[in-house]
Amino acid sequence: MHGYTRTADPDTSAKALGKELPISPKFSREICGMIRGMKVDKAIQALEEVIALKRPVPLKRYNKRVSHKQGVGPGRYPEKAATAILKVIQSAVANAEYKGLDAENMVIATISASRGRTTPGHMPRAHGRATQWNQETVNLEVIIEEVE
Repeated sequence: MHGYTRTADPDTSAKALGKELPISPKFSREICGMIRGMKVDKAIQALEEVIALKRPVPLKRYNKRVSHKQGVGPGRYPEKAATAILKVIQSAVANAEYKGLDAENMVIATISASRGRTTPGHMPRAHGRATQWNQETVNLEVIIEEVE
């Protein structure tokens, strides 16, 4: 991952990257879809509710044999991925405040999760064998912009 997927006006926007975060690529994609386009304070509140197991993340794509949650449909509570995404969003908010922008009046314009490097590993099994047990990573990109 070299840079950002789109260009943004530096006078009205702030950016943040999270590289090779040890979280699930599938859950991070679903969380990004849930908070894309939200105001920053609403998105932070939604992620904190997911971490507190009060708000499920609706699963649009990877939802086979997933129980339905009330008012959402198939959903889960990916705490680890929500915590990592929350930290990157808070970093973007801190960048906006450093630039002198109004962090309360900003919207998540772009948030995308792409697969990072896979850290190879193995798990010992019976009779001297081993199974692959790799660690997936995620590259996360957040761009927040001011709205009128």
